Amino acid sequence: MQNDLLLLLQLAEVEGLARQADSVQQLSFHIANDAHPLLAYRQALVYADDGHDWKLLNISALVSADEQSPYIVWLAAARKWLRQRTAGGQAQWIEAPAEGEASTLIRDGWREWWPAGVWALPLKTRNGAVLGWALYLMEQAPSAGQSTVMSRLCQTWAYSWELLERGRRPMRRPWKRRLRYGVALLLLGLCLMPVRQSALAPAEITSLDLQVISAPLDGVVKTVHVSPNQAVKAGQPLFSLDDTTLRNRLDVATQAVGVADAELMAARQTAFRSEDSRARVTTLLSRAEERRAELESVRSQLQRLDVTAPRDGIAVFADINDWLGKPVVTGERIMQLADPRQPAMLIQLPVADALSLEVGAPVTLFLTVKPLDPLAGKIIETSYQSALTPEGVPSYRLRASIDAADAQDARIGLKGTARIRGGHSFLGYEAIRRPLAALRAFTGL
Repeated sequence: MQNDLLLLLQLAEVEGLARQADSVQQLSFHIANDAHPLLAYRQALVYADDGHDWKLLNISALVSADEQSPYIVWLAAARKWLRQRTAGGQAQWIEAPAEGEASTLIRDGWREWWPAGVWALPLKTRNGAVLGWALYLMEQAPSAGQSTVMSRLCQTWAYSWELLERGRRPMRRPWKRRLRYGVALLLLGLCLMPVRQSALAPAEITSLDLQVISAPLDGVVKTVHVSPNQAVKAGQPLFSLDDTTLRNRLDVATQAVGVADAELMAARQTAFRSEDSRARVTTLLSRAEERRAELESVRSQLQRLDVTAPRDGIAVFADINDWLGKPVVTGERIMQLADPRQPAMLIQLPVADALSLEVGAPVTLFLTVKPLDPLAGKIIETSYQSALTPEGVPSYRLRASIDAADAQDARIGLKGTARIRGGHSFLGYEAIRRPLAALRAFTGL
């Protein structure tokens, strides 16, 4: 009776120590050392079982183990053999292997370091999953009383182990795992979703039929007779160049013609009396004709100072004050004459937003004055090289037609933002295309 009471007290003490453990490693220390009064074993080993292999957690009476020591190296081989013997997950008494049951290495090490047998006790969760194993090296098989006590004690250890494992590694809820998988699949699906490439660029309404009105000769712009985007008729004055220089040249040329004619007349009057005068007549006649040609050239230039519209259209230029008093050279563009019956889009696509475009790509223009009524069209012309816009942005110059249904709302000079659609791509690629291009430009890869 007294022995049974002492056994119960020892059992209660061991269970209490197990419940005070703060980690699985600390619990394994109690499992390896606290059961000695109950079993009187030579040595105890505690392993964690993850379902694939055993991991040594503790050896009784050892604070730390040298991984390179012969005993620890032998334990690695013995562990695999023991794991095969305990594959059923049940407590069992394992005696030293006979010849043919294990390798010579295991049998020789057993005779050197271990006693007659090993009592293998599984530590299981409430669901029956094996958390680890307690191996007690003993000289003889356990008694029925020891089996009963250790069965109760293993339940306590397994319960504490399960609680500590759950506190260290939070329990995963299946629905959360499925939710994460679902979100990952959704993101993958979105990345692989086919989309059409598009880009936004500033644009304005212009005409497919544009005629350049340039300066007819060198001079200074004196007057601009029309306003920007004004409708003009054929023959209507557009601008005039200053005539001061040409008027002065006209006076000089006129006087030069008079002098040449007077010299020619004097030479003709004296030609019948002097051989020299007859010889000079031909020279003076050529000089008089040259002076008359210069005079006609100046008169012709004076007639070209006033530039008129060659046909009906819209005068397209920025501002009158940009040209008043400005020196111009022959052929310099001053304005354009656009046909309002053939509206089109002029798009400045920045190089950073450039797409792989082909003629016929759809375009949608959102005018600033009518953002809710976009105009539809198609690309009809793309520039080969980029050029700087007035704002200093390197851009490609694109022209696009305007559908006949929207042509009546397209007034030349209106501006807005054009959305250009290119070929098909993937959403994931489009999301990283700009950052990837910036990274390659920065790193040079």
